Amino acid sequence: MKLGRLSTLALRNRREGLAQRLPHLEETLRGSLIQRFMSCGHPDCKCARGERHGPFWYLSVTLGPGRTTGGVAGKGQLERVRRWVENYRQGKSHLEQISEINRELLRRERQKAGT
Repeated sequence: MKLGRLSTLALRNRREGLAQRLPHLEETLRGSLIQRFMSCGHPDCKCARGERHGPFWYLSVTLGPGRTTGGVAGKGQLERVRRWVENYRQGKSHLEQISEINRELLRRERQKAGT
């Protein structure tokens, strides 16, 4: 929806609603969960016949160009990590929408002030 078509009050209400739906910051995690299967390298193991071990869930986090870090998310951690990653994605989306609303509100203030 085009923000320019909404009233200033509607924009402020929408911004408030988005802010209220932000996840708790302590329950956010930037990264991606990747399902992996591994081979252990033992010649007598099932993985030597193509039946790899897994699935394992790996948390991958990009630190910068060409730099990543991460680790395996244990079975007892998997649901929490999934929730935290999803919270981060939702929070980022809400923050982008709030920022867009704020830009529109600032534009209106400048327009009203004649600058």
